[in-house]
Amino acid sequence: MITPVSIFRLAHLSDLHLPPPKGALGWRDLLSKRALSRIAWRRKSREHQPQVLAALVADLKAYGPDHVAVTGDLTNFAAPAEFAAARRWLEALGPPADVTVSPGNHDALVGVPRPERFTPWTPWLGDAGQASFPQVRVRGPVALFNLCSAVPTAPHLATGRLGDEQLERLDALLADPAWRDLFRVVLIHHPPVEGAVSRRKALEDQDGLRAVLARRGVNLVLHGHAHAAQVAAVAGPDGTMIPVLGVPSASAAGRGRHPAARWHAIEIAHGPEGGVEVRMAARGLDPKDGHAVELGRWVLAQAGRAPAHRP
Repeated sequence: MITPVSIFRLAHLSDLHLPPPKGALGWRDLLSKRALSRIAWRRKSREHQPQVLAALVADLKAYGPDHVAVTGDLTNFAAPAEFAAARRWLEALGPPADVTVSPGNHDALVGVPRPERFTPWTPWLGDAGQASFPQVRVRGPVALFNLCSAVPTAPHLATGRLGDEQLERLDALLADPAWRDLFRVVLIHHPPVEGAVSRRKALEDQDGLRAVLARRGVNLVLHGHAHAAQVAAVAGPDGTMIPVLGVPSASAAGRGRHPAARWHAIEIAHGPEGGVEVRMAARGLDPKDGHAVELGRWVLAQAGRAPAHRP
């Protein structure tokens, strides 16, 4: 364990599934994928409880993170009223400069597969002042690379896709020496790991993303989508391995097949000689009294500076 000279505290939560406002869907939605999702929501609404999310957020705020990463599925049907409600929720969570949102598949359930659809959340997507991906946000010793894997899909599918253009831009950003000495974190909704979810929910071009990460290297990947606590790794440059962490839904009551809600407190500790230690604490609600508790604590990795780049 290193003696840190600075600690950056990054909070991670995902898959909020905020309750849709009354009247969010109209009769035209009966002709789209939203009709199927509305049927599913009758069941899922018993699992995703706003009071659970509120208790988790209160605990997160008490922790006082330097930044919050929200990896998608703020909505259920991607309806305009839901986007507006989610924006109000984000405003209550914290200043846009302190919160980054990577959209999820439910946030792109139907419609045109363009990033402009996320314009209501522009201040939380990055610092570019527009809805575009990828974006880089530098906060202290950390560079956050925000991706968007959310695209509309056919009924009964929840796959994601980054697309060649986004992957090429990510490759160029990671090659930029401006971020070389920062702790580099990738935010994405869909896990970039084979087998993390079923094929109908998988990231279609995960091979392409893993190729970029293997060539350029990052320090950590955070994702949601699986509604489960997941720890995996993907290959980085020169035989290094990149930790990949998934977090359960932040509103899950734990009554179904998925685990109860939790959020992850990630501490990136920099030592006096350039060493980095990454610690992660999982926090959730005690099923007996509903109070927030620590569920476990781990040291994820010890490393020096960011992995070397390959041309």
